[in-house]
Amino acid sequence: MKTVEMPKMGDTMEEGKILRWLKKEGETVKKGEPIAEVETDKVNIEIESFSSGVLRKILVKEGDSAPIGASIAFVGTADEPLPGEKASPSSVSTSRANGKNTASAQAITASKPAVAPAIESASESKNATGGRIFISPLARHLAEEYQLDYSRIKGTGPNGRIIKLDIEIALAAQQASKAATQPTPAPVLPVTPTTPVAPVAAITPEQETIPVAAAVSSTDDVVEIPLTAMRRTIAKRLSQSMQSAPHFYVTSVIDTSKLAALRQQINEYAAKDPQPVKISFNDLIVKAVARALVRIPEVNVSFAEDRILQKKQVNVGVAVALEQGLIVPVVRNADKLGVLELARETRRLAELARQGKLKPEDFSGGTFTVSNLGMFDVESFTAVINPPESAILAIGSITPTPVVVDGQVVVRDRMKVTLSSDHRAIDGAIAARFLQEVKRLLEEPFGLLV
Repeated sequence: MKTVEMPKMGDTMEEGKILRWLKKEGETVKKGEPIAEVETDKVNIEIESFSSGVLRKILVKEGDSAPIGASIAFVGTADEPLPGEKASPSSVSTSRANGKNTASAQAITASKPAVAPAIESASESKNATGGRIFISPLARHLAEEYQLDYSRIKGTGPNGRIIKLDIEIALAAQQASKAATQPTPAPVLPVTPTTPVAPVAAITPEQETIPVAAAVSSTDDVVEIPLTAMRRTIAKRLSQSMQSAPHFYVTSVIDTSKLAALRQQINEYAAKDPQPVKISFNDLIVKAVARALVRIPEVNVSFAEDRILQKKQVNVGVAVALEQGLIVPVVRNADKLGVLELARETRRLAELARQGKLKPEDFSGGTFTVSNLGMFDVESFTAVINPPESAILAIGSITPTPVVVDGQVVVRDRMKVTLSSDHRAIDGAIAARFLQEVKRLLEEPFGLLV
């Protein structure tokens, strides 16, 4: 009997929600065949079966969520006996979120869950007898926060590791015991509800999920709208970015007259191409950023507490606004792509994003991000850095502006750009040099083609 587990589809994924099962119990499944559609924090994606056989048992129902690594189904032969009864992690969380955590905790404690919980990095400790205890940092933090002696807990993670779910179950059992002797109701545990949510970045596996409203509700004054998985990720990541990374901002004004002329020439040429594509100003900006990152690699970095990681690849993220929120597809090796190639790749990624068909590799691994609000008639703005990157460039609209040239007042098309940088990794002078290089490339754009 083979176990189908919730796969990790992206660096930021903590859990997935089963949108629909593509196979029913009792149906034949082939290795590599899509078996279910899963919603992550960024996209909806089909997961494949890693073995052939019969879908014997579905453990996580449609609309329920499960952490990465959790068992969601069994695949085996038609007459193969099922393992002992398994408890869906999502059903446990849902029952707790509905205020029924006391009863569910007792049931779980009695039957002990056999799911494979989220994969978490392990740390070691010792129990009373001197034996080693393997416990994930997230589980340890939760246990210490609630002063729980985890040395007596038997872990259900890999190699007996104690993981977050084990601590939550122990806390629920402890709460149930207190509730039996105290007349006052027990407080609600800090567990993650698994409310079904609708379908952009990046959260480390050790980060918690922000609780969301159980359902859309309204009063005379407000309408409560549950957070989507994407919106929860945005809230989490950007809050952490602003709290942990000391942002500073450098703004420059760029004359786009020559850039507009070059764009027109390229589009006239591209219209006759076997694969015609229309070049946008943003395509040329992304190309200029990629070139500048090669020439000033000190900006193409990530801060890693005791060191700075300078990236060898130039992977530029291009922010795309969707109804659900913001997602940042990544143009890989943007410095090595010609302008037409870059434009085609940007269009492909943007279209996949709007269709909700991006793959994990399409939105991970970025080293720098470009965010353009110029099409919304925004003169200028400052953007929040997309971790683990250390900088992001905010692009404003191109507007006719009176300027003085050779002592004469003339009207030129100008564009404001603002670079947000993480001061832990990038100094002001480096940020200024980088922005100066971007400006030079855009004001003398022929350099983008050679």
